[in-house]
Amino acid sequence: MRFVFKTDYTQDINLAKHSGHVFWYGLLLVTLAIGPWIMDDYWLAQLTLVLIYSIVGLGLMLLAGFTGQFSLGHAAFLGVGAYTQAVAINAGLPLIVALVGAMALSAVIGVIVAIPALRVRGVFLGMATLALGIILEEAFARWESVTGGNAGLFVQSPTLLGIELSDSTPYYFLCLVLTIAVTLGVANLLRSPTGRAFVAIRDSEISAQSMGIPLARYKTLAFAISAALTGLGGALYAHKIQFLTPEQFGIIQSIDLLLLIVIGGLGSIHGAFLGAIFLITMPQIISSAKDYLPSSVADAPGLSALVYGAVLVLFVLFEPLGLYGRWLKVRAYIQLFPLYRRGMFERQKSFQKSERLK
Repeated sequence: MRFVFKTDYTQDINLAKHSGHVFWYGLLLVTLAIGPWIMDDYWLAQLTLVLIYSIVGLGLMLLAGFTGQFSLGHAAFLGVGAYTQAVAINAGLPLIVALVGAMALSAVIGVIVAIPALRVRGVFLGMATLALGIILEEAFARWESVTGGNAGLFVQSPTLLGIELSDSTPYYFLCLVLTIAVTLGVANLLRSPTGRAFVAIRDSEISAQSMGIPLARYKTLAFAISAALTGLGGALYAHKIQFLTPEQFGIIQSIDLLLLIVIGGLGSIHGAFLGAIFLITMPQIISSAKDYLPSSVADAPGLSALVYGAVLVLFVLFEPLGLYGRWLKVRAYIQLFPLYRRGMFERQKSFQKSERLK
């Protein structure tokens, strides 16, 4: 087991707590950097989608996992970013300007949603955000002069510094750079007074207010930042799929995003990435498993929904901390072996149960 001996106050604010973090994250970064040369185009495309969904997951994680604001309509912000990016690029605007515009418009709509949502909490907040998703999905379908309506909207290939990003490799590196920037930004935000205020609101709004934290301001800020990051992911998503329809940003997409953070692990940056990997690889696993199932089961239209629902129920019952929580337990077992005790996490489970009763 690793023990970090601190000799300087600056060690408390470093992102990398010890040399092991530097080594493993450095190795991961090198592996991602050489990804286009060690995998074929199909898996590179899947990895690009993982990066895009990781950005979206970080945005929703900031709102739901760290601020405790439940959202069932986050696909609406994904759609706003995607359509804004498509319209801006098709109009001839530079890529960076279009990305900033997508984030800005998504943030503005996030603030508009946050203002009435400040008065509700829990399930009622989820219903309010669900209503937003339904309204914006209908707006995407009806505003045919801008979005193309149900007929769809084609997204032109962008260029950056004279480089055509229609090729998978340059676009992958764009998504990789933006994902790293967003991850570092969220990590630093959570270590700042603003991030600590978000976590305080999540843990107890009454306690946070008694400490002088203005709830309305920080909830609105959380909605704005979360919507901006989701809009950025939507802008990248638009270029990846190259054709937009309103059905892509409906309630099913919102549920997928909620699955991403719940299965990945609420309240952790790592959980956003693990959830994105789950969301992208699960359809591949289901498709491969169909070859070994009877045709009556493999061809059933609700098979994917059944599998997703079963996986979610299993995680909620047996691993509420998600994939990242399971990894922490496996790591503790390896580090403490043979001194690991079976009931080591029992106190943590009882604490979670007490928190849910409040």
